Amino acid sequence: MQRFNLYQEEYHPSPLVNIWIEFRRSHIALAGFVLLVLFVVITILAPIIAPFDPYLQNTNAILLPPAWEPNGSAIHLLGTDGLGRDVFSRLLYACRITFGSSLVIVAVSVLIGVGLGALAGVLSGVRSSVINHLLDSIMSIPTLLIAIIIVAILGTGLTNAMLAITLALIPQFVHQTRTFVRNELQKDYVLLDRLDGASSPRIFIYSILPGMVELIVVQATIALSVAIIDISALGFLNLAAQDPLIELGLTLSQGLEVAYVAPWLIILPGLCIFLMILSVNIVGEGLRSALRNRLHH
Repeated sequence: MQRFNLYQEEYHPSPLVNIWIEFRRSHIALAGFVLLVLFVVITILAPIIAPFDPYLQNTNAILLPPAWEPNGSAIHLLGTDGLGRDVFSRLLYACRITFGSSLVIVAVSVLIGVGLGALAGVLSGVRSSVINHLLDSIMSIPTLLIAIIIVAILGTGLTNAMLAITLALIPQFVHQTRTFVRNELQKDYVLLDRLDGASSPRIFIYSILPGMVELIVVQATIALSVAIIDISALGFLNLAAQDPLIELGLTLSQGLEVAYVAPWLIILPGLCIFLMILSVNIVGEGLRSALRNRLHH
């Protein structure tokens, strides 16, 4: 339906609307977006959606198979574990911990990384050279290895694991921000701002930062998938979430004890991790494509 305009003026959508128009052209990106929204809803509403208390043990329903199996029960849709706890309820809470903690990690990493990156981009001389070489050295090490080293120093636990992954992700945002700020400082509009008497913080906040939104969004989606993998891997190694917390990596590790008897206890958490990472990567790729197409148009 054609947009009605009383004055017959040409319609120019806002940048966000333009990005959404380009994003929804891809059906795969939309499917990934729906799946990602589903995980966000689970993160927020898991206690309401879960049909059972995830910690409630039922000795009369130990290792029940999923409902589609011959011996399955419709009451426990995805079966029960070795202590008779409802697997569906535990998966909802596990997704909540894994995805929710990953979102917090990325949010903190963005705030600290962009701030330090802006500072590094403005600095010059020896201080800038030291920061550049230090960042290059840190970024050559895999984030999971950095996280394991930090957890080994701080001790196990979900909070320490989140802190470790945050510290491992910050250099990436610092590097991207520093490079972007350095390039923008060489452009004419920044020189005009300086001639008008604008200070460096004001130039960054009002002139450079608005143009960085696209870079931050794309980099954040990449960091989110890395955070999910790392928090799950540390949980699997028993270095992150500990009982009684429920986390996908820890749930997967606990399912290995009865893998031959109840394979669904490792298949279902692994499938959740896979779908979580897949949805984030698809949305990230869709955003990159939408931003690229919007700039070309």
